Amino acid sequence: MDGLIIDSEPLWKRAEINAFSSIGYDFTYEMCESTKGMRIDEVVQHWHSQFKWSSPTIPDLINDITERMIKLIRSYGAPLPGVMKTIRNLSDRKISMALASSSSMELIQTVLSKLKIQSYFEVIHSAEFEINGKPDPQVFLTTAKKLGLNPSSCMVLEDSKAGMEAGIAAGMKVILVPDRLSPIEKWHDQAYCVLSTLNDFDLNLVS
Repeated sequence: MDGLIIDSEPLWKRAEINAFSSIGYDFTYEMCESTKGMRIDEVVQHWHSQFKWSSPTIPDLINDITERMIKLIRSYGAPLPGVMKTIRNLSDRKISMALASSSSMELIQTVLSKLKIQSYFEVIHSAEFEINGKPDPQVFLTTAKKLGLNPSSCMVLEDSKAGMEAGIAAGMKVILVPDRLSPIEKWHDQAYCVLSTLNDFDLNLVS
């Protein structure tokens, strides 16, 4: 979802940088980029293991970042290029679609409501209900099970390294649509194919 359906990665960076700034840490774009695709609780735990602040509590900081994100999505959330065309084309072909995200269900519902696309998805699943988030594959495996499909017959559309690794570990074909502003990385080569935007998505890739 984040960075693939909705242009929310800049919003996540803004929310994280502002939240960590409020407790005295000067976060950078690169620091946020290093945890892209991870669940927000795992992001906060990751940085707490390094900085070991005493206040606020980890749950309070997670809630602070989540609340900031909800406000930002409602104000600035917009679909990325090619998203609506791709969703409608897949729907017209009666190809099952699911949304499997590292974001909480609260944030997923905020995005779906903002973009008015909830009706297109047969299954909506959050990694918050799994023991581990991406790059662990379980969020995708559970989603495939809910769809009643074998993982090997599923295709994952992802933008992040953690998401790509989760899809590959789940035994799924992964199409990578990385951030348009990010440089070409060596790990991109692990994907089935790499697209500049979803405007380049071809239904023949599904077969």
